[in-house]
Amino acid sequence: MQVYGIDVIIRIVTHFIFIYLAFWSLKSLRLEMLFTPQNTTQIRMVLALLSIGMGYLSSTFFLELMVLGKNLFIVGF
Repeated sequence: MQVYGIDVIIRIVTHFIFIYLAFWSLKSLRLEMLFTPQNTTQIRMVLALLSIGMGYLSSTFFLELMVLGKNLFIVGF
C-alpha cells in the first residue's frame, strides 16, 4: 500500500498518539512494585517496548478501520 502526503502525517501522528496512550495506561499497573529494586530500569524498558507494540497494533487497527469505512462509502452497498 502506497501512501503519500497528508496520509503519511496522519499515520505517524496516530502511531505516536496510540503509543503514548498505551504507555500511559501501562504505567498505571505499577510493575516496579512486583520486582526487586535492581531491575527498575529493565522493567521500564519492557514497559516502553510493550507500549510501542500495543500502540502500533491499536493504531494500525484504527487506521485500517478508517480505510475500510472509506472504501465502504466509496463503493456503496
